[in-house]
Amino acid sequence: MRYYCLGLAFLFTATLAQAAGMGEADAWHLLARTGFAPSPAELSTYARLSRSAAVDQLLAQSTQQAVTPVPAELAAYSPPPRLQDVSEAEKKQLQRQQAQYGMQLRAWWMQEMVATPSPLTEHMTLFWHNHFVSSMEKVKSPALMLTQNQLLRRDALGNFGDMLHAVAKDPAMIIYLDNLQNRKAQPNENFAREVMELFTLGIGNYTEQDVREAARAFTGWSLDRDTGTFLDRPFQHDNGVKTILGQTGNFNGDDVLDILLQQPATAEFITQKLWRDLISANPDPAEVKRFAATFRNQHYEIRPLLRAMLLSDAFWAPRHRGNLVKSPVELLVGSVRQLSIHQLDPRVLALTSRQLEQDLFAPPNVKGWPGNDNWINSTTLLNRKQFLDKLTRGADMPVPEQYMMQPPTPQQRLARLTDRSMNRIDYAPDNWIGTLATHPQEQYRHAERLLLASTPSEPVASGLPPADYVRTLLLDPVYQLK
Repeated sequence: MRYYCLGLAFLFTATLAQAAGMGEADAWHLLARTGFAPSPAELSTYARLSRSAAVDQLLAQSTQQAVTPVPAELAAYSPPPRLQDVSEAEKKQLQRQQAQYGMQLRAWWMQEMVATPSPLTEHMTLFWHNHFVSSMEKVKSPALMLTQNQLLRRDALGNFGDMLHAVAKDPAMIIYLDNLQNRKAQPNENFAREVMELFTLGIGNYTEQDVREAARAFTGWSLDRDTGTFLDRPFQHDNGVKTILGQTGNFNGDDVLDILLQQPATAEFITQKLWRDLISANPDPAEVKRFAATFRNQHYEIRPLLRAMLLSDAFWAPRHRGNLVKSPVELLVGSVRQLSIHQLDPRVLALTSRQLEQDLFAPPNVKGWPGNDNWINSTTLLNRKQFLDKLTRGADMPVPEQYMMQPPTPQQRLARLTDRSMNRIDYAPDNWIGTLATHPQEQYRHAERLLLASTPSEPVASGLPPADYVRTLLLDPVYQLK
């Protein structure tokens, strides 16, 4: 009878725990790591779910297409003119148009990240953007960069092998990694090297001979410049026998990618990067091997790997909470979503992100942004805090007199656009904090729980007006963490 009663008590307690959900702290951790900072509604909804139900809901709500309409001029591909056929004035005009469309593209993605019903989808699209790196600085075509972005979103939670094959034939990637010049008489090793070092195996898991042989297999893959689409040129392909990672045959590019996917190192390399993105800066080797084995056994399906990682003890461990630095995009988009600010021009977000050293569609090099601690230095930290301060002052900010003058530099144009847009924000912290709870003390507690990964670095003075209280939390160093 005693054991029977204990069993009933256990079941009763477990049922209560399930009904009570995982709570706000767990929900905050999950939503901050898989998307952007949670809004009050998101935090409330997910806090009522168990961990497994919450992860399943996140995965089930992922999407493959953006909800923000693409401006027509961005979707229209224009063949690049021959430089010898255009004048200097026409070149400058083309460069101005390219810069203008490039900014529209960045603003479009920022708007999508703010508006998306699936922050996880945009988080993963951004993750793959920093894995399969290419840059507007070299590609020059906003339309091709948009096409790549749509590809990454479509496959963000799909199959890694399918995405790898698609990216290898993506026009923007072909331009960025010089596959345009990959001919049988003169194989270009750039793409073959990067696909092994940065996309699949990682350094130390291939030889220079493997790179040379793989480059031969990729010969003939190119781009139709008139249409901006992939072009396979059989007459430029090396049909000879190649030996790659111990396998010998008359391989083409797709064969090489399949050989790379067969290597355990590929699954471990991708899992390590996801660990650094989702859990901590220092992956656990044993756990990475375990997750990587699951990844391979699931034929590189991304969704089961994410589910396993998000439900692991490592993900929920207290030592791994609040220990990663928000990227500029996470900081900016998360702040706007959390504070329910809808009037901010997305170009301001794009330009500010560039100022904070995360210029979308233009990572610094083929390795992408290193992330975490590298986001913070004396300059970027100051700029982060200035943005947050402006965000909460809104219409109270005066418009500097020098804006009556013609701005002579890009920095001044950024400052003018930012401040004018900030001035149009109709954001009232008093009203916002009032929506969090009925009782004033509960409002303050909810605001702290919603905005910070842990307790403030310094106690917040009691008796502050709501606006000052919210601003103090935003400017606390803990707000920079997730």
